[in-house]
Formats: sequence, C-alpha cells, structure tokens
Amino acid sequence: MSVGLIAKGTASRVVQQYPGVSKTTLILTVALFLVVFHNFTFLQRFIETYDGMDDLWLRLVSIAIIHGCVLTLMLSLLGFSRLLKPLVIALLLISSITAYFVDTYKIIISSEMINNTLETDSAEIHDLLDLRLIAYLLLLGALPGLLVYNIRIRRDSLGRDLKKRLVLASVSLITAVIIIYSSGDFYASFFRLHKLVRYYANPTTLLYSLGKYTNSRLEGVEPKTLATIGSDATIPASDPHNELVVLVIGETARADHFSLNGYQRETNPLLSRENLVSFTQVSSCGTSTAVSLPCMFSFSERNSYDEKIAAHTENILDVLQRAGVQILWRDNNSGGAKGIANRVEFQDLRKPEINPVCDLECRDEGMLTGLDTWLAQHQDKDILIVMHQMGSHGPAYFKRYPSEFEKFTPTCRSNQLNDCTREAVVNTYDNTILYTDYFLSRVIAWLKTQSAQYQTSMLYMSDHGESLGEMGIYLHGIPYALAPAAQTHVPAILWSAEQNTDIDLVATKQTASEPFSHDNLFHTLLGLFEVKSEIYQRDKDMVSFAHSYP
Repeated sequence: MSVGLIAKGTASRVVQQYPGVSKTTLILTVALFLVVFHNFTFLQRFIETYDGMDDLWLRLVSIAIIHGCVLTLMLSLLGFSRLLKPLVIALLLISSITAYFVDTYKIIISSEMINNTLETDSAEIHDLLDLRLIAYLLLLGALPGLLVYNIRIRRDSLGRDLKKRLVLASVSLITAVIIIYSSGDFYASFFRLHKLVRYYANPTTLLYSLGKYTNSRLEGVEPKTLATIGSDATIPASDPHNELVVLVIGETARADHFSLNGYQRETNPLLSRENLVSFTQVSSCGTSTAVSLPCMFSFSERNSYDEKIAAHTENILDVLQRAGVQILWRDNNSGGAKGIANRVEFQDLRKPEINPVCDLECRDEGMLTGLDTWLAQHQDKDILIVMHQMGSHGPAYFKRYPSEFEKFTPTCRSNQLNDCTREAVVNTYDNTILYTDYFLSRVIAWLKTQSAQYQTSMLYMSDHGESLGEMGIYLHGIPYALAPAAQTHVPAILWSAEQNTDIDLVATKQTASEPFSHDNLFHTLLGLFEVKSEIYQRDKDMVSFAHSYP
C-alpha cells in the first residue's frame, strides 16, 4: 500500500470521526469576532463618550454583549440551512471593508453614503484604495471567510435545526432586553443622546442602511411621467437686457475656510479684490453630493425633500429653459450631474481630449475653454452656464490643485488622512480653496469680457462641507441631524458686473449675514433671470434688485 493511499485513508477516518461544529457555535463565534475585531471605532467612541465613569468597563462589556446579541439574532433568523455559510462569508467581507472606512475616516455608512458609493466613478475609487484596505479585507474578511468555508457544520433535521435557531434567537433577544432594562436610565440616555456613537456599530448600521437604501429603490421602480412645475414661467418682453449668469457648483467647500468669511488665512486673495457679496450663513441640503445636488435644484425644500419625487419632477433648469433661457451644463466632477442636466445641453470636461487643462487630473479652469465660441452660437438669448467643480473633493486633496497653488505647507500627500498631522491635512485642503479662488476669479474675468453685451453675474454655492479631523472625523456624509457644522455650513458668493443695473449689490450685502440655504437657490435663479411665475417667492430670493420685480 502506498504512502499516498495510507494518508488518504487516515484523512478520511479523521473527517468521519470529526463531528463538525454546530450552527449555534458558528453563529456565536462569528458574532463575537465581528464585535471584537470589526468595531474598533464603535468601542473607542463609546469609551471616549463615557470616559471617567466609575463602571465604564462594565458598561463597555454590556454594550458589546448587546451588539453581539443583535448579530446573533440576525444570523439565527436568516441563516437557514445551507444559506448560513454564504451569509457569514459575505458579511465578513463586506463588514471588513466597512471597518476600514469607519476606522480610517470615522464616516457613517448611511443609506445616503451607500447611494454616494454606488455613484462613485473609477477615479474616485482609486483615490480611496490603499494597502491598509487590502489588509483589512484579507485579515478581517477573506481569511476568516476561508476558514468558515472549510469548516464542517453538523447537520440536523429541519425540525431540530429550526428549534435550535429559534432558541438561540430567543435567548439573544431576552439577554439584550434584560441588560437594557437592568440599566434603563443609562441606555435611555445612550440611545437618545448618543446616536452618533451607535451609528458606528458595524455591521448593524451597514445592514440597516442597506435595507433602507434597497427599500427606497424598490418603492421607486415604477415608471413615472415627469411632473411639470412652473408651466407659466416667462421672461417679460419688456426686459431690455439679455442675462448671462454663470452658476458655479462648488464641491466639498466649507464656509469657515474662506477668508472672505473671516478665516485667518488668505485663501481668497483674488476674490477679495472684487466687488462681490459673500453670504456667510448658508446651510446645505445634505452632507453628500448625491443628496445635496438634486435637492438644491429642486423646488422642494430640505425638510420636505423626497429624492424619489424629485427624480420625477422638473427642476429649476427645466423652468428656466421653458421661460426661454439657453442652458449649458459643464461638468468636471467625478460624480457627474446626478440626473439634473438630463434635459439640457451637457458637456463632460473630465476628459483630456475635451479639457485642455489637465495634468494629474483635469482642472476646473478648463471649463472656461471654448465658451466664446459657444456663446457666439447662442446670441440674443438669456444664458445660464452651470459649472460643476471637482473643487476640494477628498480624501486625496493634494490632487485637486496644480503644484503652483501649494502655498500652505507641509501638505498631506496621501489619502490616509489620519496618517498625516491635522496641520498637514488642513494645509492641503486650504490649497484646494486657494485654487477655487483662482478659478472663480477666472470666471469673473471672462464675464467682464461679455459685460458690454450681457447683464453678467456669477453665483457660486458649494454642495456640502467637509470634516478635517475634528473629533477624529474626516470627509463628509454624516446623517444630517448629527452632522457637524463643518459638513453643512457652505460658502456662497454673488458677483455682478458694474454694468449690471438689475442687481443692487449694496442692498444685497446688507442681508448677506442672514440665514440662507440651498432652498434659496431655486428662487434666486428665477430672480436673476427676471422670470415671472407663480412659483417664484420673492422672500426666498437671496438677491436684492435695483427695480421692482416684474
């Protein structure tokens, strides 16, 4: 008998003698592994929140047990028969990736963040890739998943299996309820006052957000006709001037890093030379582009905004176009226009063959290329040109500006922001604002060349802000109710040429410190083009005019 046959026979006997692990053991082990190794940020935030409490470690153990009970309950109810292994492996892989982003950037995986992620392009994904991500995926996902794949699970009859899973689910639920009720005051306070902490629980928040995202998509799958708004929109024939408005949609710019708004660094040296208005108290509609961009162009306000309804309802561009405004959307943003520009002329400036100003990536100033030629083809019309910036998109801030704009040093030349000092992160981000200052000054310079023929103006407004390490949080996307002001307080600027007799800049400056938001953009654009419509609300227009509205 050969050695190979002996070894094979021995292995066969070992397999036959090894009874395998029970499903209960596997579920409990996986739940424990997820709580301990996939929840560093959740447990760290919990410790930081209750630092100094006498029974902190007892509370920490109790919250870990509750989290483990929730995961055990979920796996018990969903892990039917042969579905358990694939479910566990998929959960380990997805949760390991979530753990990387939560631990690295302290972001929350909300349904809005999932939507943002699914709309991310390849260049943006590349900015997020790192060897540490691969390490998380291998050590916390792939290797444990491989182990689960290879283990043998004891099989029971269907009835016995169902009974065991129901017992395990019941014990998990009862255990969690007993712990919560035994410390009712503590957990009532925790769940009510510290939502941000519990949103870091992984993968429970991920699974909840996936369910919420999926449900929202299933509810909106029915084809719907496009709802019309502002059907009466017209520009009075008595208006003697053609308007030329450039609307610049900023990306990830926060208001408190604009020196126009009092920031101690000179991040707006060129804009400060212009006669313009900086609106200092503007709030965004969301904390991500996927939410803010459609919302800010919608007639609905943030408190009543519904993305499914908005997707099947005309936006401000449709109303302006119906009134007779010629519209061009130029996009240099990695996320595109989110469907807003589907019914207007659209140009993608992210391609070097179209955008002549490209080095490490295509620059925002390339959106000014060829505008004279385009404008000549649309003479004697009111014009709106929308420019959607790449702006200050993170985490690779160092890629967002040409080298000559690296004024603030040292910089963070990495997408691993927590590996850099906060000074370096802020320096790099401020350099992106400095480049935006340059780009906006170029937009104004171009508009000045057209002021003899048009009433020219520029309106700039960012989609959302950005966290730069405050409280250990980076990037954006925190649920709006919990988001810091850094993610919702955005810059907005209005410039108009001296020849523009419609706009009263002096009066506009007097109200520039009043609270405004993305809700005001719809009515402000109608006002700039003097569109007459029942949907226009004068009190929501950010601009003061030198004459009464038609």
